[in-house]
Amino acid sequence: MDLSAFRQRDEHCWELPARGAMRVPARIFGSRALLEDMDDKVAEQIGNVATLPGIVGAACAMPDAHWGYGFPIGGVAAFDADAGGVVSAGGVGFDVSCGVRMLTTGLAADEVSAIGERLADALFARIPAGVGSQGRIALDKQAMDGMLAGGARWAVEQGWGEECDLERVEEGGRMAGARPDCISARARERQRREMGTLGSGNHYLEVQRVAELFDSELARAFGLVEGDAVVSIHCGSRGLGHQVGTEFLRDMAAAAPKFGIELPDRELACAPIRSALGERYLGAMRAAINCALANRQIITHLTREVFATLFPQARLELLYDVSHNTCKVEEHEIDGEQRTLFVHRKGATRAFGPGHSDLPAIFRETGQPVLVGGSMGTASWVLAGTTSSEQLAFSSACHGAGRAMSRNAARRRWQGRQLVHELETRGIWIRSPSFRGVAEEAPGAYKDVSAVVDATEAAGLARRVARVTPIVCIKG
Repeated sequence: MDLSAFRQRDEHCWELPARGAMRVPARIFGSRALLEDMDDKVAEQIGNVATLPGIVGAACAMPDAHWGYGFPIGGVAAFDADAGGVVSAGGVGFDVSCGVRMLTTGLAADEVSAIGERLADALFARIPAGVGSQGRIALDKQAMDGMLAGGARWAVEQGWGEECDLERVEEGGRMAGARPDCISARARERQRREMGTLGSGNHYLEVQRVAELFDSELARAFGLVEGDAVVSIHCGSRGLGHQVGTEFLRDMAAAAPKFGIELPDRELACAPIRSALGERYLGAMRAAINCALANRQIITHLTREVFATLFPQARLELLYDVSHNTCKVEEHEIDGEQRTLFVHRKGATRAFGPGHSDLPAIFRETGQPVLVGGSMGTASWVLAGTTSSEQLAFSSACHGAGRAMSRNAARRRWQGRQLVHELETRGIWIRSPSFRGVAEEAPGAYKDVSAVVDATEAAGLARRVARVTPIVCIKG
């Protein structure tokens, strides 16, 4: 990325001053090396976001930012409904509420690794993965409505989890304001057999080793022990969320002239928050968030069943569940005034700091756990939210490594079968329905996640707690 148009606010924050149609400045967080490696489209897209009606503060991009649909992936923007603010389907993304949840196991990683191949086979057999993957659960209309309204709470009520899980999920496991009536018949049909499935792309279930601790006090509070095994689940709202995004992006683009909205990019299609279309999208999006929360809860239950067979002594307890493709109503301070804002985070994680009133009591002193997924075969991270992130980026942090090359380029460079073999020689068991998918998700196709995390901490967005490395990876 060409940085000549930016001014450097500090070592890890770069600002594009408001110009032309921009209503606020655009800021990108990261080291100079990370920003110079970003595509120029990131600057173009975050600058376009800054032109949208009702935006406040600044349009922000995280250190893992890369080119996305409309908003860059890693983009954060907040809108004030009282100032004509908009909601953008492109600012949430197609995989609504894609996110990560982590489970502690109480098991030594060496003990798990000793039967890694057997565990990989058992998890792969139990949890469907891949394009169009379907599970054993089929939802009728009543169950579908219950899931869309109830989220992870509904899943627990159906027997797929424990009540204590819910206090460790954003929104207590259920996103309020969901409107199942705004979910189309096509979206419902796509999701009818997809609950409890991982899907494709960068989604995964990974058994990991806690390799290194950076803050022993926070690690203890989060239940993380060096040398232990943990489980991470990364997936979202599957076909339903994608259909919601597809339908509302189309409707918003068509309606923009009626609302008097001039779009610098059709992919930034949006609608006023206080419009019938905006309200329908928010209701549908919240239902899709509940779909993702329920999906990760069911996968958690299936994972527990597999571990109970192979490790009867294990106790898989939820550390936290965070989403990184959402729009949520939050209170933030702008120019010394508390305002109610609609915060879009696309490929970015909410990162409330210690003392935040919206955190559950168990995390009020520590700050929110921030789960940062790595690429297949590399490290993932556990961070904690900071108070400084509130003023910097509406309490937001990175969500992953961020792609360094396209999926097509990755397929041209790597062979999936060979990658599986190479990772196995390193003691990492990969299971996937598609060698093509493995090639697309090759570790080298992503940025260095440790560099992203270092920049995130240096910028004050979140602080490092632990680094975890893979043992088993079930890949979509």
